[in-house]
Amino acid sequence: MQINKILLPIISIVFLLPALVFGHCDTINGPVIQVAKKALEEGNVDLVLIWVQKKDEDKIRNAFWEALAKRRDPQNKGEADMRFFETLVRIHRQGEGVPYTGIKFTDNEVDPAILAADKAIENGSAEGLIRDTSLEMASGARRLFDEVVEKNKHRNESVASGREYVEAYTQFIHYVEGLHEATIVRTSLQEDLKKLKDREQNK
Repeated sequence: MQINKILLPIISIVFLLPALVFGHCDTINGPVIQVAKKALEEGNVDLVLIWVQKKDEDKIRNAFWEALAKRRDPQNKGEADMRFFETLVRIHRQGEGVPYTGIKFTDNEVDPAILAADKAIENGSAEGLIRDTSLEMASGARRLFDEVVEKNKHRNESVASGREYVEAYTQFIHYVEGLHEATIVRTSLQEDLKKLKDREQNK
């Protein structure tokens, strides 16, 4: 009975993990804002459209052109850029079905697993990342990784291709973060079960 009291809450957390995984697209150094900076510098709105759903394109286009107009004045550049970043990230996260809580200016709140996943994409190799996951999860990580790398090759061919990359990227990042969180929960469960077993033996 005591074991069930420990198991049930932790098992519930494991099943709820996918709903709690929000990624790192709201950080100042995250992929969305990095692309937004490049888009503003190049005057190319298509670079950011891949991060939003088709129905939201007009909102982003309007915000983009407004930002470009305001940033012509050097004194307004910083404020104009930040307003555009906030609009882009907010609409992107709405498309993911997660809340927008503002731009984060530190990576301290980003799960290390997410940073490792980004590094793997950047290096074109998932070996280090997969070594840190359990063997039963490796096939899923490999499949999603291969898909995002393939989509990354064609992301600049069109907005549609870019969106396919973003979808694959998001799935991969969320999968890896979920594995990391599940590992933490599993470790906690093992520790709690050991403590319970020790208490029972010492009675």
